[in-house]
Amino acid sequence: MSAPKMPSTPAVLALRAAKVEFTPHFYNYEDRGGTAVSSRELGVDEHAVVKTLIMQDEAAKPCVVLMHGDRQVSAKALARHMGVKRIEPCKPEVAERHTGYRVGGTSPFGTRRKMPVYLEQSILDLPRLFINGGSRGFLVSLQPQALVTLLQPEQVTVAIES
Repeated sequence: MSAPKMPSTPAVLALRAAKVEFTPHFYNYEDRGGTAVSSRELGVDEHAVVKTLIMQDEAAKPCVVLMHGDRQVSAKALARHMGVKRIEPCKPEVAERHTGYRVGGTSPFGTRRKMPVYLEQSILDLPRLFINGGSRGFLVSLQPQALVTLLQPEQVTVAIES
């Protein structure tokens, strides 16, 4: 069996346009499996797999939150940091409208709508990270600094143990 063909997702196109070096990784996607499945399938630490969460404040203003796969976002801490009353995950169909990606294949690169990005600060301490490449069952690995270069995220400390 030959290796899967590199998908031409908006994320891959954005990474190539920015001349970011990345390595594609394919795995068998499982519904609701999340980073536990992708890290197991790829044989990497779940802490190095970064999930892309689409959240919104009380005014339904969306944002992207990048978090370690083995951690959760403290909504209270993030809302406090953002100066809003509350922050919550978008419903899947709303997240898909904002990003252009199906849930389970959401990448922070090449989203349909430009949104503020919040990055858990400790992600930048990773030697290399794995993040969705814009399709279910497809991650890309890259240097953490690429997130800063491409996304200009605001760094936050809002992780809580899963």
